[in-house]
Parts: sequence; C-alpha cells; structure tokens
Amino acid sequence: MLPVRGRNGRATRSARIMGTRVAWTCVGDGEFFCPGCGGDRNYQRLSGRRRFTVLGVPLLPRGATGPVVECAACGGHFGPDTLDHPTTSRFSAMLRDAVHTVALAVLSAGGTSSRTALETAACAARAAGVADCTEEQLAALVEALAADTGRAYEGRPCAAGLTIELHEALDPLAPHLAPAGRESLLLQAARIALADGPYTPAEHEALTTIGTALTLPADDVTRLLAAARTPS
Repeated sequence: MLPVRGRNGRATRSARIMGTRVAWTCVGDGEFFCPGCGGDRNYQRLSGRRRFTVLGVPLLPRGATGPVVECAACGGHFGPDTLDHPTTSRFSAMLRDAVHTVALAVLSAGGTSSRTALETAACAARAAGVADCTEEQLAALVEALAADTGRAYEGRPCAAGLTIELHEALDPLAPHLAPAGRESLLLQAARIALADGPYTPAEHEALTTIGTALTLPADDVTRLLAAARTPS
C-alpha cells in the first residue's frame, strides 16, 4: 500500500483506494526443512507478479517478484536457497551412508583380519542407523572392494575408486555439519583404525583422505589423528 501521510485523512483514504498486489503462481512443490517451523514440511515454490490496484482491482503490471518458497504449515516465505538444506530424513540418510562408507574405507586400508576393528566399525555403522550391519557383512564388502580392480587394496593407500566414493558420500554432507560434527566423524574413523593397533601407512592415508573430504584443514586432521591415539 502507499504510505499514509497528513492529518486530514485524505492520504489514508488514498492508501485504501490505491496500492499494489502480488499475484502468486505455483511453479513447483515438495518437502523441505522449514526454518520457521524447525522441521520437515511441504512447500510450494511461488513466482509472483506485482500489479498496481485501484479499489482492490489490479490494473497495471509493476514487474515480477520472487521466487519464494512458501511453507504449507506456517505460511512463511523464504528464499529459494532454503531448498539447498536437506530435510531431517535426508540428512539422517546422508550421515548414515557417510559413516558406512568411512568404515569401509578404513577397513579396506587396514584389512579385516582384526575382529576388534570389525566390531568397532559395525558398532559405528549401527549407531548411525545401519541397523542390520554386522562384522561379517563389512568383511564381505571389503573383500568385494579388494576384488574390484583399482578400488581398494589391503595394505596400500586409499585407492582412487574408494577415494571417489568417499567424496561422493562426504562432499554433500560436509557443508551441513558443524565443525565439531566433522571432527567427530574423523575421530570415529580413527578409532576404527586404532582398534587393532597403531595406524598403518595405508590407514593414515585413508584417514587423511576422509579429513580432506570433510573440508577439515590439514593441521586439524593431524591434531585429531594424534588426539585419537591418546587414551581418554
């Protein structure tokens, strides 16, 4: 509406007579994490056009506005970049897949001869949501990776194929994890590697790759890997 000025009521009446109105058009929908509600909600993506109105009747176009994301629950309007944030369910799935991939990377570098390392990796995967993960399943997956030429070799640094898988699992997740969360994920990987003794060169290489994929500075990776070796 036009600003209200003056003391004689004329401006007030003009503001009621003339103004602008936005006509919204839905151009998409889906589910998103609503920053207003603080949870997963349905949304509509809206594109709008402003029109000058007289007595509430739209007359002259005044240009486009938006797009905006409208929450179906609270009705709030948010910028399109809101859709870049994963929903709660999607974030949980990303974290689950990341922990599972990290465990496989460390086991591939260190081998599966240690029952303790397998148990530590399986516990981490189950805690992240892979409810049916067992030591036997992890060992079988590592053997399958080792048989897949160019992906992983026991006793050697993290191979190119597994490095790609690590980045595919961690790159989308890292921007949505707080620094403490990224550090926690690397420490979890380090505990798997240390379950059967000190880091091997291959395990250290795999852990460094994990830290890089988590966008942790090299100095922080060194500090965290050293801290993991210190008994709590």
